Amino acid sequence: MIAVIDYGMGNLRSVEKGFVKTGFEAKVVSEPEAVARAAGVVLPGVGAFADAMSNLRSSGLLEVVVRTLESGKPFLGICLGLQLLFEASEEWQETPGLGFFRGRVRRLPEGVKVPHMGWNELILTRPTPLFAGIPDRTRFYFVHSYYADPRDRAVILGETDYGVRFTVAAGRERVFGIQFHPEKSSSWGLQVLANFGKLVTECS
Repeated sequence: MIAVIDYGMGNLRSVEKGFVKTGFEAKVVSEPEAVARAAGVVLPGVGAFADAMSNLRSSGLLEVVVRTLESGKPFLGICLGLQLLFEASEEWQETPGLGFFRGRVRRLPEGVKVPHMGWNELILTRPTPLFAGIPDRTRFYFVHSYYADPRDRAVILGETDYGVRFTVAAGRERVFGIQFHPEKSSSWGLQVLANFGKLVTECS
């Protein structure tokens, strides 16, 4: 079973339904024990970075998320869930993140429309099972005002060009993060969820 973590910050049911459409069992959960038992874990997120970290702590989920990242279990962060995987964010104030990837989350620069909302190309930079069967420059749906800026370019799996080119997919081992919303990205988005589901199955 794939656990979709409910910590009060995500488009949870759409993600759950996306997995179900592709034939994989997924369930929205809010109990640490359910996250720990899951074969794969998804951390969605919409909203402010500091609020998300606060909610993870207050809900008792922060520790199990950290343990999951350390365990080698398949893990997927979506939108804010990608950003939380980094060391810190400059949103509102300096806020520490989960620190799985080295780097910071920064505001999109002046001169581009904020928030970045709509369809943009995913420029593939490194092969990954998460994007198996997905052509380079496939378009996905984005809604965000901040972006991940990795210190280690080896973790970058994909970028987009929105007046400035920045990271929209990162991965190391079986931990992945994507800035776009696969649950809102039609058939190609479902392919991303299916690819993650296959990885969970293979690792179970």
